[in-house]
Amino acid sequence: MTHHDLDGAPHHLWTTTHEPRLEVVSGDTIAFATEDAVNGRYDEVATGGAMPASDPTRPSYPLAGPILVAGAQPGDVLEVEILEAAGTKGFGWTSMVPDEGLLAGDFDESYLYRWEIDGDHTDMGDVARVPVRPFFGVVGVCPDTVDPLPVMPPGHFGGNLDCRDLVVGSSVFLPVQVPGARLALGDPHAAQGDGEVCVSAIEWAAQGAVRVRLHQGRRIPGPQFRTPGPLRAGIDDAGYYATTGIAPSLMDAAKDAVRAMIDHLNHTYGLDPRDAYVLCSVAVDLKISEVVDAPNWVVSAYLPLSIMR
Repeated sequence: MTHHDLDGAPHHLWTTTHEPRLEVVSGDTIAFATEDAVNGRYDEVATGGAMPASDPTRPSYPLAGPILVAGAQPGDVLEVEILEAAGTKGFGWTSMVPDEGLLAGDFDESYLYRWEIDGDHTDMGDVARVPVRPFFGVVGVCPDTVDPLPVMPPGHFGGNLDCRDLVVGSSVFLPVQVPGARLALGDPHAAQGDGEVCVSAIEWAAQGAVRVRLHQGRRIPGPQFRTPGPLRAGIDDAGYYATTGIAPSLMDAAKDAVRAMIDHLNHTYGLDPRDAYVLCSVAVDLKISEVVDAPNWVVSAYLPLSIMR
């Protein structure tokens, strides 16, 4: 087993035409660093400040890689064990855009909240203290495509999974799509709720390390993972307040549950609806409560009371 330090310019699209940055063998470890999802463009933006426009010289979703794994072939599984995930700047941000996110259309203007991160937590004023639980939103092998694909939507190859439980100690299992697997990682988050409802978590720049293991001849239909428990250590202690959405569509039920949580945070804690939506994205967990009582399904939004001050 060998340790590697990954360097070189990031890439920003899924395609097999990218020049590999590194070749490793099963059992090797790789250290890397990556900017946030917008490539550092929001570093100087304060809460409520104007977000800079897109910059073609600093494209979004910079990914570390591609990393070739010797011997990997379609029909194999690549295991990616998360060994390290740590911020490299003392702040992060969460933004919402009117036409994006679960509640697209509910808000008229874009909004950004800047988080000052102090060790293992970050505060939303004197209302909430959010625990820092870092992970990488993008962990994926390259799909079998020459034509470039955007990073944002995930696929059966992994990619932009935005799964908040892929923390240090977790292992992600990915079905290899192309020879060498072409692993890439990025989109680091300091904290996120299940759902990432306003379209961003607490986004920040980070460094990380992974170990890769190749499982030959082990077919799986899509990403799978193993994560250490308990899932919410230190957060469950004070219990939860939950709102529900009930509708014939799981998406509509999720929307109604989050709208009800925004109203609860506004009424109970005096949070501006924009800040309440942001807090839902970084700390509230959406859960499917019921999918058997047709024609209506129930989605619940869980607010951990331990974060409220």
